[in-house]
Amino acid sequence: MSTAPQDAVPTAVGETGKFPLVLGLDTFGDVGHDEGDRPLTHAQTIRNVVEQGVLADQVGVDFFGIGEHHTDDFPLSAADVALAAVAARTSRIRVGSAVTVLSSDDPVRVFQRYSTLDAISGGRAEVILGRGSSIDSFPLFGYDLADYEKLFEEKAHLFSELLKGGPVTWQGKTRAPLRNQDVVPYVESGPFPAWIGVGGSPQSVIRAARYGYSLMLAIIGGSPARFAPFSELFHQALEKLGQPARPVGVHSPGHVAATDEQAREEFWPRYLEVIRRVGKTRGFAVPTRDSFQFEIGPDGALYVGSPETVARKIAANLTALGATRFDLKYGMGGLSHRALMTNVELYGTRVIPRVRELLS
Repeated sequence: MSTAPQDAVPTAVGETGKFPLVLGLDTFGDVGHDEGDRPLTHAQTIRNVVEQGVLADQVGVDFFGIGEHHTDDFPLSAADVALAAVAARTSRIRVGSAVTVLSSDDPVRVFQRYSTLDAISGGRAEVILGRGSSIDSFPLFGYDLADYEKLFEEKAHLFSELLKGGPVTWQGKTRAPLRNQDVVPYVESGPFPAWIGVGGSPQSVIRAARYGYSLMLAIIGGSPARFAPFSELFHQALEKLGQPARPVGVHSPGHVAATDEQAREEFWPRYLEVIRRVGKTRGFAVPTRDSFQFEIGPDGALYVGSPETVARKIAANLTALGATRFDLKYGMGGLSHRALMTNVELYGTRVIPRVRELLS
């Protein structure tokens, strides 16, 4: 059984309580390249992700998360299976989704998979739920995008009921009702942590508060400071709804290397290619060198640089956002396994201790 970090950071927005400082890593399992810059197979990419998770445990990272995707570029469609492999080879690190696209899944099955992961890991499982900024799972599983909002609202409600334990009675329009239904396996030590990922919707912030979830701010572009009102709204909503204080986390992309220059030069061409490709379907502007320089600067959303640079930016934005958790979404399609392992090692051995020092 793992123990939570003991450091506690007061929330700067709302001052509603103190929570442990948690510093994690997330990956989407982007297809990497070998040292000859040739794409790896899906199978090798998945095996590499497991090795990265094991290393994260060894170097002191608090959490290792895998985000669900269903495309050739991101073959981690069954995150819980890979996380179980990581859990079986580790003893301390928490493991979870980042995110699970709940809208196109069955909340009962998600609960069963992650309560199973909780058992395998000895109580180290978490789940971050999302509506799906990547919508590839909707046609794959036969869901209509016109039901995007309704699907997540009902399923988030049902999942919150499942977390309470005991037989569940629930009725909605998106799946069959449950009547005093027992759902197994039972968790040993109470409900595992559950978060809702929010990318910019106040309604999602209110939903997280209403159903008793913690809040994960997914900040992938622009100034992180613009999310501060969401932290405050979350604390206000919890208080108004009579809910206990809950933590706020931040999930953002980045890359750590020995120097700022090395990190930039490794990350930039891969970032440009990935955004150019996914932007065709998601409406992202193609980045320029100037826009990239802004995003990796103090007011942007990318955490790219040396351990000192990345640590200072994490500490500054946790304080500004009233957050007590930061998950670096590391990796970008085309980066080598060696570069990713170096990122994991530097994050655990140098970034995390420095962030803790800056916030102590």
